[in-house]
Amino acid sequence: MSELFALAGFGFLLGMRHATDADHVIAVTTILSRSRRFLHSTMIGALWGLGHTVTVLIVGTAIIAFNVIIPPPVGLAMELAVAVMLITLGILNLTGAMRRLTERLTPPAPLHGHDHAHRHAHAEEPVEHGHDHAHLHGHGSDPGLLATFGWYQLARPVVVGLVHGLAGSAAVALLVLATIQDTGTAIAYLIVFCLGVAAGMAMLTTLIGLPFLVSRTRSERINRWLTVGSGVVSLALGIYLGYRIGFVDGLFTGDLHWEPA
Repeated sequence: MSELFALAGFGFLLGMRHATDADHVIAVTTILSRSRRFLHSTMIGALWGLGHTVTVLIVGTAIIAFNVIIPPPVGLAMELAVAVMLITLGILNLTGAMRRLTERLTPPAPLHGHDHAHRHAHAEEPVEHGHDHAHLHGHGSDPGLLATFGWYQLARPVVVGLVHGLAGSAAVALLVLATIQDTGTAIAYLIVFCLGVAAGMAMLTTLIGLPFLVSRTRSERINRWLTVGSGVVSLALGIYLGYRIGFVDGLFTGDLHWEPA
């Protein structure tokens, strides 16, 4: 039993370390550049972890339980999907399309019944903006995640996590299979690993989101530079990964060199 707990703890810590991989961090940083709320940063990390978990569990279970072998062209194509996604996120950020999509698809902050009545009753009274904002959002019941963020804000990190899970799922599953022979224990380890990834990314995105949140409230110029910087890094890394996968590893040339990593 003690060995099982030790193995679970190691898997959890390894999952949290996996969340700090460069491509993971850059992807969520690109998304966070338009975050407006402190809670939003944590939510993005958790939802990213959810998407990553789904992909890793599906691919990992297929390899561990059913001995599915992923051929090199498929493995390289899975990794290329991450490069394409990083390039897409970078372009969306640099062109401002990410901001326009976010503003168009994110619902306005809902007014609760009490807030609406208060605003209507005092519509003709001069009110300081800061006080009015605090009053309008400080009362009433929680409108819920969907009403607060909208489907786009919730679905975007899940999709990014799903794509990212494609690149590392085979390597994780083969590592687990080489260490643990029992199928049930191996899948349980995989689940704990994924929980560690989700927890690690939730904490990491909370920390990463702080500079964007502070700069957005204090200096729009600094926030703009942070946004551009995240877009440039995402685009550059995506191009590098695409070149390495396509030409060095041979996906585009046919001279395939792929080992799950």
